[in-house]
Amino acid sequence: MHPVTGSRASVPAMGRAPRLSADRVRTPPRMPAARPPIRSRADAETVALLHRTARVLIEEVPRLTDRIVALMKEREPAYRSAAVDPHEVWREVHDSLSHNVRSLVHPKETRESARSCAWRIGTDRAAQGFPLDALLHAYRIGCTVVWEHLLETASKEDPLGAQSLVHVAADVWNFVDEHCTLVATAYQEVERQLSWHRENRYRIIVAALLDGTARVSDFPEAEQVLGLPEQGRYAVVALEDADAPCRTPHSVKVGDGLRTVWHTAEGTAHAIVLLGDGDGDGGSGSGAERLVRGLEVPPGARAGVSPAVTGLAAINTARRLADTALRTRPAAGTAALLEERYPEALVVSSPDLGTALADRMLGPVLALESADREMLLTTLAAWLEAGGSARRAGGLLFCHRNTVLNRLRRYEQLTGRSLDHPREVMELSLALSAHRLLTP
Repeated sequence: MHPVTGSRASVPAMGRAPRLSADRVRTPPRMPAARPPIRSRADAETVALLHRTARVLIEEVPRLTDRIVALMKEREPAYRSAAVDPHEVWREVHDSLSHNVRSLVHPKETRESARSCAWRIGTDRAAQGFPLDALLHAYRIGCTVVWEHLLETASKEDPLGAQSLVHVAADVWNFVDEHCTLVATAYQEVERQLSWHRENRYRIIVAALLDGTARVSDFPEAEQVLGLPEQGRYAVVALEDADAPCRTPHSVKVGDGLRTVWHTAEGTAHAIVLLGDGDGDGGSGSGAERLVRGLEVPPGARAGVSPAVTGLAAINTARRLADTALRTRPAAGTAALLEERYPEALVVSSPDLGTALADRMLGPVLALESADREMLLTTLAAWLEAGGSARRAGGLLFCHRNTVLNRLRRYEQLTGRSLDHPREVMELSLALSAHRLLTP
């Protein structure tokens, strides 16, 4: 506060932005209490001259407003923006000047109204998104104009006495700094609340798309807030990282130039990925396949990727499919594309049936001693991997093809199944997947 007048020198303000609505800022920031006044070193004659000069300035507020607004537009590009209403700028500069110049004459009566005006300006500019540095610069422009006019007016009345105003110069500029601090504090408080609101709304919208609670009427807001077109082509990535559950998913590289929106809940992170315009329509693989090729999964993490879907309404389906792909247990540091793992996906989607099938096709094998059991299971998996070729399976297992054939015959004898029947081969393949994926 000015130690002589109990207030600050006049300062300008930009055009008033719409007031903050309750749904944007739940608790409007409270203006801090004023600091106790500092005793001035100015004598009574200097104070009297300052009061007389300020009374003259009260009559000249409209002309001073014109001058300050012109300087603001000249020196601050933000005030030349088409988004700023020049009439509102003029009116608020006029109001600010009126409050602050009167506070030079009647400090006790006008101090709080001047502080409230500065506080309101800070909150309004934050709500509008107006640059804080431009706003503070405008305040100092206004103070300079008023201070120069005070000196000019005082010199006309009392040329010798006007020199004594230098004793209050430091007080006036300290006064301006205090008001600028008030503006900045209000601005930062509202900016913090708005930032929280934006981030919270962002999370709510992403969660609603992923869990299927988003309504069609929510899609325009989702498009605006998230930058995801309603009818875009999408895939969802499900990421699980047991080694570093607190890893920031944004550090995971999804693909160059792909718009990606992350959401983390209950230890699993999901990314909604906007695929390119040409994705999913042939060429060098589907959009989801190209996404998997560009996905860099951290060494200790696993990922599941859904097929491509169309539209925000299908995001929930894609999320469930990505979760299913993740449950097929891709190797650490890799991603599983659901389109390449439909058999495994069928098993994990119906674990009871998968367990029953494993028992039916592998029961006698699973009852063997550990070494025998693992030998037969490994041989069956290698034979299926080799496309039913005993020779290629032997190469995978580093043994002779006859050894593979002997083991296959032993499986048939134990289970009563025939590996010559395609249906039983298919059931065996599913049973092996069920045993691998569902066994604790």
